[in-house]
Amino acid sequence: MFIDEVIMEVTAGRGGDGCMAFLREKFVPMGGPNGGNGGKGANIVFKADEGLKTLIDLRYLKNVKGDAGLNGEGKNKNGKSAEDKIIKVPVGTTIKDFENNFIIADLTKHNEEVVVAYGGKGGRGNVTLATRNNPCPSFAERGEPGETRKIKVELRMLADVGLVGMPSVGKSTILSMITNANPKIASYHFTTLSPNLGVVTTKEKFNYVIADLPGLIEGAGDGAGLGHKFLKHIERTKIIAHIIDMSASEGRDPYEDYLIIRKELEKFSPKLLNKKEVIIANKMDLPSARENLINFKKKINQEVYEISAINNQNLDTIINVLGKLVKEIPNETLYEEDVQESHVLYKFKAEKPFTIIKEDHVFIIKGEKVEKIFKMINFNTEEAISRFAKKLRNMGVDEELEKLGVEEGDIIRILDYEFEYTK
Repeated sequence: MFIDEVIMEVTAGRGGDGCMAFLREKFVPMGGPNGGNGGKGANIVFKADEGLKTLIDLRYLKNVKGDAGLNGEGKNKNGKSAEDKIIKVPVGTTIKDFENNFIIADLTKHNEEVVVAYGGKGGRGNVTLATRNNPCPSFAERGEPGETRKIKVELRMLADVGLVGMPSVGKSTILSMITNANPKIASYHFTTLSPNLGVVTTKEKFNYVIADLPGLIEGAGDGAGLGHKFLKHIERTKIIAHIIDMSASEGRDPYEDYLIIRKELEKFSPKLLNKKEVIIANKMDLPSARENLINFKKKINQEVYEISAINNQNLDTIINVLGKLVKEIPNETLYEEDVQESHVLYKFKAEKPFTIIKEDHVFIIKGEKVEKIFKMINFNTEEAISRFAKKLRNMGVDEELEKLGVEEGDIIRILDYEFEYTK
């Protein structure tokens, strides 16, 4: 089964908790803090593998979770970091943030990888938290939660040449004749239900990849037929080869076929019309093909290559023409820089790190930074509680609460936890 689009949620591993421990040895009268740090949680990593051709392995992976880091221990022992969770995908896979559609990564090389969600840092043990003013802290941090993201994974197959055309014009036959691919071929529409790839070798031993894309029909750019599902695979190609049934064996006009396909390409993405175009007139062995070709050439101002794929006529010429063009045309970037996630990493840094909503006498504090601090506090000692209150005060939470009219005994809520406000 060919799967080229998957939506999934990934959650990196939580950091291990720091340890609160104290040194107690018989001949060491001044024992001190002795708790180690927690280990880092697992990152979620996507890695390109040229051996994969579809995203079918991800179809049932709706939720992927990384392992947590191990907790710190006494005697200043740090917890072990969790191993990264590696998800293999085909070369040509694009990973997008589902919420804002920014590109997280476009994996176009074998073994290229990207961290999609970062594991949480390990909590600090009380050895690390010791300061000059507090040389023996009676608290430790919990591990930082791992990053959670909803992502869209899309496959755009890597091919140098894309064969496009109406159904039953001979694209699959051409692919089978000039490569070692074995596409399904039959005399009915939509024989090709998924893109097929093949490697072509020229006389000079130069190799390039060619893709047979499912037949397009009028309205494909709007979702008609099968073509709309696979138009995105043309975006990576250097060359678009229009295959035209010049014999009009299906009762269509060859020139109208050509115009319809170009219209659907433009509707999907105007950039496709800027790609190098090669027109190939197939089925030239059939009656009326020669006459149709003469009329076709009168309406178009570019070279048309004549072939009969079924009879293997002039296919060597096509192989060499396409190979020469593939060599000459440089690779191009699929995505513009302004949609790359790396350009928006600091977009929200200037905003206030929290918001407070008042509902009756309940004050709900929200904000990624506040919630993160809250999750990392281990409320098992008075000192830890005081530390948390101090962090909120330094962020300006107390000041904001007072502006909103908070009173002694009012309820403060963070996430699913509630506590009373005291001055």
